[in-house]
Amino acid sequence: MSEISIRRALGIAAVIAVATASAHAQGITQPKQGQGGSVVKGAAGTDGSTGDKGLEHCDKPMGALAVVEPQSQILIALQRYNLSSPVGLIRLMIQQSNCFIVVERGAGMQNLMQERQLASAGQARQDSNMGGGQMVSADFVMTPAVAFSEGNAGGVGGAVGGLFGGKAAAIAGGLKFKEAQTSMLVADARSGVQVAAAEGSTKKADIRLGGGLFGGGGGAAAGGYGNTNEGKIIAAAFMDNYNNVVKVVRNDPSLQRNVGTLKQEAAAGGSTVAGAVYNEGDVLVPKIANVKLMADPSDAAKAVATLGRGDELVVIGKVKDGFVNVQGANGSGWIKTVLVQKR
Repeated sequence: MSEISIRRALGIAAVIAVATASAHAQGITQPKQGQGGSVVKGAAGTDGSTGDKGLEHCDKPMGALAVVEPQSQILIALQRYNLSSPVGLIRLMIQQSNCFIVVERGAGMQNLMQERQLASAGQARQDSNMGGGQMVSADFVMTPAVAFSEGNAGGVGGAVGGLFGGKAAAIAGGLKFKEAQTSMLVADARSGVQVAAAEGSTKKADIRLGGGLFGGGGGAAAGGYGNTNEGKIIAAAFMDNYNNVVKVVRNDPSLQRNVGTLKQEAAAGGSTVAGAVYNEGDVLVPKIANVKLMADPSDAAKAVATLGRGDELVVIGKVKDGFVNVQGANGSGWIKTVLVQKR
């Protein structure tokens, strides 16, 4: 072998050795269980969260939020890129941030109602404490959306790199779509008023809709938001959207609702006694005759009146200690909730 060939071989070997050592030092060659490729990863529970770098965080929740499924055409478009509904991804982000309490209003809601139907039919085990008046109401409803523009528009520009960093720009080089835009619309559940969105809403959230994601061909194989090029970019765009929605609600105290911590609300689900829900203005009647209307919410209180089975009562206050505050033809007082029913 000539001297030039030997030097060339040694040079190639040195380059390979340096590259291997660098990859090993960075952990590239080592398997990392639980470390997906998306910016949205980790876990969340009642005691905190992990893997939530880049998310806005809050000291306490600002309300309860339900995330609804995108429209069917959006889900169909996502399926073309081997992506499922983004709702699970978004709900993970919300719980990790601790800015809202996530309430189930998706596919799991059917199973929740099934459990309540079993309880009301007498099929559940005694003392299972499953019934009415236990579920947390949603203060806000979030609707996510993704819009695709397909076709080859050339290489990836600086918009992706500027928004998500150089790694995302590199990832976007193999995207199958020309452009993807994501948005999150948030509406108040009681008034129906949209309070946070991309633009032109009651409260303007300056959501950068994912930027221009240009590229064509060479996409990743089947997978999800953590292991496909398209999924990684969409996940990053949703994180950017959500961070701006959090800022909108945080900066406007009038939008914030009074809810407990996640641990408190989760514990209340098991400790709150199930029962009928009575709202102010509801009309009730005794289930039997000779029911006592009490001056205070206690069996030891003074009886205000004795009611017949057909006597109508109007709810005028809250339920307390198993009694509901009502007004009838014979006066106002408290009556046991188990002894009345809605007309």
